[in-house]
Amino acid sequence: MQTRKKSIFLAFLASWLLLFLFGGDQLRRFALFSVRKAESPRSWPRWTDRSLLRSFAEPEELQRDGDPALPSPRERRAAWLSAHRSGRCRMESCFDLSRCERNGFKVFTYPQERGQPVSETYSKILSSIERSRYHTARPEEACLFILGADTLDRDRLSEHYVRDLEGKIHGSPLWNGGRNHLIFNLYAGTWPGYGGELGFDPGHAILARASSDSRTFRPGFDVSIPLIPREHPQRGGQRGRLAGVPPKRRFLLAFKGKRYLTGIGSGTRNALHHIHNGKDIISLTTCKHGKDWHRHKDTRCDRDNADYERFDYQELLHNSTFCIVPRGRRLGSFRFLEALQAACIPVLLSDGWELPFAEAIDWGKAAVVGSERLLLQIPSAVRCIRPERVLAFQQQTQFLWDAYFSSVDKIVHTTLEVSAPRAPRAPCPLTAGALGHHWRLRQIIRDRLEPARSRSRRLWNALPGGLLVLPEFSTHLGDFPFYYLQHGYSPSKKFTAFIRAVSQAGSLSQALLRLIQAVSGSQYCAQIVVLWSCEKPPPPRGQWPQSSVPMTIIQGRRKLSDRFFPFGAIQTDAVLSLDEDTSLSTSEVDFAFSVWLSFPERIVGFPTRSHFWDAERGRWGCTSRWTNEVSMVLGAAAFYHRYYHSLFTEHLPAGLRELPACQDALLNALVAAVTKLPPIKVTQSRQHKEGAARQGGCGDDGAAGTPPGPPPAPAGARGTEGGRRPWQRRDCLNQLENWFGYMPLVSSRLRLDPVLFKDQVSVLRKKYPSLERP
Repeated sequence: MQTRKKSIFLAFLASWLLLFLFGGDQLRRFALFSVRKAESPRSWPRWTDRSLLRSFAEPEELQRDGDPALPSPRERRAAWLSAHRSGRCRMESCFDLSRCERNGFKVFTYPQERGQPVSETYSKILSSIERSRYHTARPEEACLFILGADTLDRDRLSEHYVRDLEGKIHGSPLWNGGRNHLIFNLYAGTWPGYGGELGFDPGHAILARASSDSRTFRPGFDVSIPLIPREHPQRGGQRGRLAGVPPKRRFLLAFKGKRYLTGIGSGTRNALHHIHNGKDIISLTTCKHGKDWHRHKDTRCDRDNADYERFDYQELLHNSTFCIVPRGRRLGSFRFLEALQAACIPVLLSDGWELPFAEAIDWGKAAVVGSERLLLQIPSAVRCIRPERVLAFQQQTQFLWDAYFSSVDKIVHTTLEVSAPRAPRAPCPLTAGALGHHWRLRQIIRDRLEPARSRSRRLWNALPGGLLVLPEFSTHLGDFPFYYLQHGYSPSKKFTAFIRAVSQAGSLSQALLRLIQAVSGSQYCAQIVVLWSCEKPPPPRGQWPQSSVPMTIIQGRRKLSDRFFPFGAIQTDAVLSLDEDTSLSTSEVDFAFSVWLSFPERIVGFPTRSHFWDAERGRWGCTSRWTNEVSMVLGAAAFYHRYYHSLFTEHLPAGLRELPACQDALLNALVAAVTKLPPIKVTQSRQHKEGAARQGGCGDDGAAGTPPGPPPAPAGARGTEGGRRPWQRRDCLNQLENWFGYMPLVSSRLRLDPVLFKDQVSVLRKKYPSLERP
């Protein structure tokens, strides 16, 4: 019995000994676990908490213990919601749509206080709005309000910070708790957290801000915009830098910029040196920024600073296929727009950034959105992208840059288009009644309230872009001329002859009667619409000639822009614009229409003009002399798509539309800006060429740079721009360039003739033999 007890005791002792030797560490952790739970809650993990947050950075790169603790995302959102009671704003709850129903989409800018400084960028934003078609000087008409006080920089440490802004805003009788207000902001919050505080309560205002955080962004209400550099052009802007297809670039992936040694944003930038290989991947950083960078200097700083000077930033940008765009202190970065312009595909490393205009723009077609925590996988990820996909990315960066980001005007107008207060222009009594106005209002407001019925993302992400595609006209791709070729649509096979009559006699001229007879004889003519722009009323219906096609007479408003107004009487896709004294044959009309069917997005016609740069006088000039180059086709005899009537009326400001002797040049410039293509000149018999020269001549008077040729035709044709003084047309071209920010007109040396035109063959083999008759 004693032996048995002794064996049991020895076995028990051996078990405890083995447990202590092989399981002691687990027991100690178990004993300490309950103690850890009793400790006070820890704040958001610091980079020095190595046991909780693994890092591939060097120990000296880690954040110092003395740095202020950064709030967690949950704490940041809670602080934001407590500061902004309207954190759950939506269009239905925080926007008064009734203001837009009364007067359409009008924008009022607050008057600026005397002596109140305004930054250069905010001054450009206000100027963009005030010179746009949206602006109104009467606050009672406004649908949307813009503050006059500068709200771009809300960093308390900045010299541009405007103090006591809340008192100035809330004291205005128009504020109304922020309803129907749009606030622009580029910099929010301050060191060390940069949490997005504005320093005032925006109430129910829409926030158009850069570096928007997806956790505080209100979808369908706020608008995310890019960081706008101070030197960004007001309008026009430089073109993209995609040269050659496919472009040959030296580096695959590149970055050159600051390396934050401490604080928010330092984690990602401190780790960028790990992907640098010195061959096709270049990642250069510098510590030289800030006043106390020497105090935080680490062992890599000297080497990084020396390597940093080896490459020029612009040269690196334009010779790289992909450009890393990491977050800075805030989520956004200036290099985002720089990469777009350089056709360097942005590789975004900014977790939580609500990308600019993401509601409308599909950034998956133009940028690589990476994760800051997966930085080391970026090189292998971009190497896997096929060359044809890379080229598609680069082409899309150029389109987005040119359409939405190349100037302050485009950024502001895109903000207004995608923001909540989308409302219609007041209807014209010539085109719509009260019922039509109500229907259009509902359609436009649905651009945010009902996305399924709004302008589709495809329209925003394909040429020519959302700013040049009017949802008031249509939301169907097949109704726009520039989508026919891409999506297999085709225009209708008929046209509307639109004749502008301005005879002072108030009677039907012989030239008008001959023109109606020639046009109605075309097999493609569906209807004739006569715009009667005379002082006397039109003759009775019985005095008009009999026609094989329907004829409609419209009493004009005697405005210069009437000829390009979107009259509801025009039902066909194609419009043949004519002056009453234009001389054309039926064969010429048929041939020109057959050409237009192949190029429905362009202007096709007979009388042409060309523009040129007068270096001696430092301005643009126009010539009506016969040259090899053509950049304008006059509306005296031209085919184009009826959508351009709507775009002319809705897109251009009224002051520009009514410039004397400018309507033809404006339409050509507008179509060229949309298509990036020149007009097309077609064959016209000689006697008609001479007649057309008397119509709409540029009236050039031997200006320097004018090509030699026949003397300019006399000005005096009725109802045309040819009767205008020469300086008016030249002034028009310069004002046109000023509004667009560049000269959009495109020159061409192309003229299209019928098959066998002037060939020495039998006339029976030719389809349009009458074009060759003297």
